[in-house]
Amino acid sequence: MPHLQFEINKKVNNNTKDEFVNKIRETFSEVMETGTEHIAISIREYDKYNLTIGRANTNDDICLMNLDIREGRTIEQRRELALRYMAIVNEVLEIDNRNQYITFTQHSGEDFHLVEKYLAGWSQGEDPLA
Repeated sequence: MPHLQFEINKKVNNNTKDEFVNKIRETFSEVMETGTEHIAISIREYDKYNLTIGRANTNDDICLMNLDIREGRTIEQRRELALRYMAIVNEVLEIDNRNQYITFTQHSGEDFHLVEKYLAGWSQGEDPLA
């Protein structure tokens, strides 16, 4: 059950958020070869000066991404996901690619819990809720 967290220093409307989370969810499912029903997404909006990246100007829009995922994905999958997420953030949230930063944290499946069960380790093409 990935928890995909996006912190931005701007406000966006609900239609934009809806478009964004749908693209994020579908992209994760495609790249990581899994379903969509277990994907959790957080969008946190902050005031302009509450987020920073050293190479950005102080008044730039910023997006920090913390992606908590299950162990087992390859570096190639993680890199593809990172680049595709940066493109989505740029396209939908209009934040320059240079002002984005991604951190992956990998967990064993048993670190992710739903009411009906905890998840097993990741396997290619799986349905984690089956």
